[in-house]
Amino acid sequence: MNRFRCSTLVLGLMLTLSARGEVAATTAVAATLDRFHAAAAAAEFETYFDQFAPEGVFIGTDATERWTVAEFKAYAKPHFDRGKGWTYQPTDRHIVMSADGRHASFDELLTHASLGVCRGTGVLRRIGDVWKIEQYVLTIPIPNDIVGDVVKRIRGDS
Repeated sequence: MNRFRCSTLVLGLMLTLSARGEVAATTAVAATLDRFHAAAAAAEFETYFDQFAPEGVFIGTDATERWTVAEFKAYAKPHFDRGKGWTYQPTDRHIVMSADGRHASFDELLTHASLGVCRGTGVLRRIGDVWKIEQYVLTIPIPNDIVGDVVKRIRGDS
């Protein structure tokens, strides 16, 4: 009976510590994404790009926009140098941790002054004790009732 109680206690402790670790990791991932958005809004070039992993990729709303960190820096630098960043305000976010705790995937809804509701999705990787964005994908959700019209416009149909 003592072994059973001891095993149950150890198992309970392990589950508690595991849950705490996942909550801490999720909080750290959210903080990285929050820094990313805040730095963009403030046109803080170094802080913004410090959130990316060295091999990170930013995928924009246009089908041609797939930028490595170096390419995205070249695009963003003139804008940030003029104090012109971009403001996307997160309104809803979901984070899922990988089983090994080294990666996190997320999806978030964002608001933008001229684009309205947008969606960000992506993957972060833990490098040492720091979470870095490996991939960030920005999209504009299209309501299902108008998607046919949007597709026609993209194709150039009348």
